[in-house]
Amino acid sequence: MITRKEFAEAKNQSVHMVRRAGILLNQHEIDEMDVADFGLNDLMVEGGQMFTLMNTDRVSAKVIALFPGQTLPEHWHTALGEDPGKQETIRVVMGQLYFCQEGPDTLKKATIPKAKHQCYTARNEMVMSPGDQITIEPGTRHWFQAGAEGAVLFSFASSARDALDPFTDPEIVRVTRVID
Repeated sequence: MITRKEFAEAKNQSVHMVRRAGILLNQHEIDEMDVADFGLNDLMVEGGQMFTLMNTDRVSAKVIALFPGQTLPEHWHTALGEDPGKQETIRVVMGQLYFCQEGPDTLKKATIPKAKHQCYTARNEMVMSPGDQITIEPGTRHWFQAGAEGAVLFSFASSARDALDPFTDPEIVRVTRVID
């Protein structure tokens, strides 16, 4: 849970970052943005700010802003009925992104949040810069973290059902609660 003040500050900072990256947002996208603290109450460490550009039954496009060192927790995209699960392409627009997925442990730059080593099992790290992209197949555990200046990235995917994504951390609650 986050306070209304924290939400407003995160929103304003994210809009500024995205605009600095050269991405234009309309007012509806700004109004509907998602500030996710994942129920962990430590937005600046584990969280993310997402702007949905579009999300249909077949395809979605989002802009994600991450503050310096902010980590979007480990998760994966599961099958739902006949759908094998979301396939997602992440493309960095601004900043450096430490992207980690399943595979050999090559973790060097990303920092696992304190006391959370058991919740970050995917440790095959790719250091990504503007213009770099990666496609994540359904069911692949992954997480990512912004470098020292923060990061702005695109997420292009088959239809997004983010609220259904499982997370390695059992404490995560996907829908953020904002309090006064």
